[in-house]
Amino acid sequence: MTDTWIILGATSSMARAFARKAAGSGAAILLAGRDMADLTALAQDCRLRGARLAETLEFDARKPEGFGGMIARMEAEEGRLNAAVFVGSMPPQAAIDADPSLIDGTVTDSFAGPARFLHMLAPLMEQRGGGCVVGVGSVAGDRGRIGNYVYGSAKAGFHTYLSGLRNRLTRSGGHVVTVKPGFVDTSMTWGLPGMFLVATPDAVANDIWKAIGKRRNVIYTPFFWALIMLIIRHIPEFIFKKMKI
Repeated sequence: MTDTWIILGATSSMARAFARKAAGSGAAILLAGRDMADLTALAQDCRLRGARLAETLEFDARKPEGFGGMIARMEAEEGRLNAAVFVGSMPPQAAIDADPSLIDGTVTDSFAGPARFLHMLAPLMEQRGGGCVVGVGSVAGDRGRIGNYVYGSAKAGFHTYLSGLRNRLTRSGGHVVTVKPGFVDTSMTWGLPGMFLVATPDAVANDIWKAIGKRRNVIYTPFFWALIMLIIRHIPEFIFKKMKI
């Protein structure tokens, strides 16, 4: 059966690496984002790597009026329909503290916009009887920390949404993989203090692709972040609230 992947936020470093993996499998790829020139170059690269087709779509999580046309474009393709969500924004917490209006965009980019798109896509996936959703969250969503709790809360909401969507789509043969990356070498993390054990986008893409094949539900990438976050989640609150992490 043929596969079609729509990749939201396709110009991010992790999304690029994932797109190359999908292209190598011979899938049709719809690259969605805001930088059309960058997307066009990525589409050419995907075609050279073996994609059955590679097209660009304009996507902005804050402009849901464009979602319907994207769903219609997916419906025109035969076979399994799949989606990978790499969308998100993470203003510095200090900037949000100074201007709380930044919360709206952070939540829309990191949770509400992607969730709305996936909710529009879900009935079509159910009709086709399969397909996979890859939702990229963050270890920041596992516990609110003083350094980025607005972004973390948005990703926590997205994690919960993906859990419910997984429960829904499994009834029609579909699947949802929740991905929780730790520190990854991307534009979002460049220059941040306290970075350690930084992974490459290619390593993360490899982990995601393996998780799809094994129908994993939730993965931490790199894997050792599962242990790190297990420890962080179990620190008693009376201690945790005094920590600067």
